[in-house]
Amino acid sequence: MTARSARPASLGRGLSALIPQAASTTPVPAEIPIDRIERNPYQPRTVFEQDQLEELRASIEAHGILQPVLVTETLEGYRLIAGERRVRAAQLAGLTRIPAIVRQATGREQLELALVENVQRADLNAIEEAGAYRQLVDEFGLSHEEIAVRVGRARSTVANTIRLLELAPATLEALGAGRISEGHGRALLGLDPPRQADVVALIERRGLSVRQVEALARRLRETPAGPDGGRAAVAVDGEMERVEEDLRRSLGTKVRIARSSKGGRIIIEWYGEDELGRLYERLTGGNS
Repeated sequence: MTARSARPASLGRGLSALIPQAASTTPVPAEIPIDRIERNPYQPRTVFEQDQLEELRASIEAHGILQPVLVTETLEGYRLIAGERRVRAAQLAGLTRIPAIVRQATGREQLELALVENVQRADLNAIEEAGAYRQLVDEFGLSHEEIAVRVGRARSTVANTIRLLELAPATLEALGAGRISEGHGRALLGLDPPRQADVVALIERRGLSVRQVEALARRLRETPAGPDGGRAAVAVDGEMERVEEDLRRSLGTKVRIARSSKGGRIIIEWYGEDELGRLYERLTGGNS
């Protein structure tokens, strides 16, 4: 058995599988000083929403901390492995001590544990998750398959998430901020930075679906490279946006243009029989 295949594969089963337990007992948390806990340098999460921390602070003030954090002991005190939101919220609540389970963990295990906690809680954005996966590959030599086993993901999901890091910096910023989705980001892979920027702007203006972006990206890839960076193809979609808006104003209802390789469709929405009658009159000029 190789060293790589001998690595533990328990992470996908959750944090409880990684905390050493006696045969018939549950580890008892210790109350440790918060000011002796240092941040986990392998923490994949970089964004902590203040409103969510305030909600957790209020819950802690009302009910206490229901789940202990996980730490490892150091020469100076403790290093946090999992539970940074709870530590931050406890500090906001004015607590000086926090319940914690203490265990020994290598750097790789600290990253794995922090990653799986955030993945299981859906606390990471796509870029944070991709960065953590990349770190497991680059620093600790794990394969995509090994990472998938540890976090309970499909291998293809891990690979596709890591590929997001190939996007242009501005696109990564839009994805991390939630202005575009992970599906949008995957659709933009392979486009040069100027084309990505143009499509991101179009997504934000029009609220394009992932399928629409995939179709637009295909057209851009088929457009010969030129001094305009493929912006003519994006401009066509911008013109469709203007046509949609003109139709919405004229008909007084939501209108969407769906393009295809052979043409497309104009989709007119109506809400109730009276509105259908009004649209019929408008489109036919009142002729029955």
